[in-house]
Amino acid sequence: MDELEIKIVLNFKVPENGLTLNGIFYGLEKDNPNLMNYLIKAILEAFEEKAITELKSSHPGRYARNGRQSRGRKFITSFGPVRYKLAQVYDKRRGNIFSPLLRELSVIPYRQYQREALEAAVGQAIHLSYRLASKEAARIKGSAPSKSTIHNYVQELAGAYGQWPSYKNRPFKFLMVDGTKVNLQGRSAETLGKKNMRWALASEGVGKRFEPVGFWINKSWKSIREELSQRLDYESLEVLFSDGEPGIEENFLTEGMRQQRCYWHGKRDFFVLLFQDGYKKKEQEPLRELLESIPLFWLSQNILENVLPQEKELVVELIEEIKKSFQRLVDALDPEKYPKARAYIENFSKNVLVVFDYWLEGKGWIPLTTNAIESAFSRIVNRIKRVGRRWSEDGLMNWLKLAFRKIYQAQLWEKLWEQYIDIHKRLNLVNIMVTYDWI
Repeated sequence: MDELEIKIVLNFKVPENGLTLNGIFYGLEKDNPNLMNYLIKAILEAFEEKAITELKSSHPGRYARNGRQSRGRKFITSFGPVRYKLAQVYDKRRGNIFSPLLRELSVIPYRQYQREALEAAVGQAIHLSYRLASKEAARIKGSAPSKSTIHNYVQELAGAYGQWPSYKNRPFKFLMVDGTKVNLQGRSAETLGKKNMRWALASEGVGKRFEPVGFWINKSWKSIREELSQRLDYESLEVLFSDGEPGIEENFLTEGMRQQRCYWHGKRDFFVLLFQDGYKKKEQEPLRELLESIPLFWLSQNILENVLPQEKELVVELIEEIKKSFQRLVDALDPEKYPKARAYIENFSKNVLVVFDYWLEGKGWIPLTTNAIESAFSRIVNRIKRVGRRWSEDGLMNWLKLAFRKIYQAQLWEKLWEQYIDIHKRLNLVNIMVTYDWI
């Protein structure tokens, strides 16, 4: 391995009075781009000289120096822009002129922004609009790509390296599926209306975080289930969490898998269905009171977490009271007058008590409601709905591929950038010696 030695002499003007520690740090930060500019030019020139020398020695008489390019090539790096006039070599055999440095360092043609300089701006675009991401990255770094350039790089990065990883080796036990509506637009920015965006999150067990394992746009629950079977060890899943949307139960439940309905969604949707059955708020009051009297809706995750193992009999009694309370509500719902609400609450009552069964089996308390899971996921949903607002299908999917890595899977985000930057080897600083003299 070769070693390259660069000698640097720095002269600073030091104020006689009033200099503070922060003044030193701030001054160094402002001077850093200038220092790095000189340093990178020295390194590039050293590599050029080495490449030209090796070309001429390996092919005597074939190559001759041909000066430098008339205009400096602009490289925009993480520490700012660098302009460098590339040395040229004339190939006598082929009759062409080329720059050895481009081959030596695998420089991507026609690109000013170097890939290593893009992480700050792309990372900002996960949380901000592309326009604000550009402005914020420029404020922090001194320069930044435009919003359209950031957008293009997000598409390139996600398309080339944003594939979903396999989770076959992860011992996931819980699966949650959900969705929302998003505004889509076509290639010519025409409005396509609201379409389904759906996702799946999985957890390795009680007390473990739910993390995204897939996003889909305009896909049926059936096709999503088929894709998850390829991505996860589906047979190891024990509990499905959902809000009861049609199509979820029949597609995602397998033999031996149980469904835990979110009690908050159940309560909310019941009143919506009463309205759809033709009953306004005042007419709903007696049924509302019956629902509110069900002990299940008095509980919270904190209450459950404080239940002691020796209180098992009390839990069994509570389950029986909850079942009786649900039955009183079902009996009060005339199937002729409340067909939708009655069918809904019958199905809901059968799938909302798995949380107790799981605890009675000694496995701990699983989530009673999906609200906390959805709350943690809201950073992604809010960015989609409140910033940008209208997306192309491909643009949204590519953003999602990066967002889940940035927010939930830091190791995958780092791996993605290593692949994108294509770093197999890097320049390593092995020694530095600093001395000073007052002039």
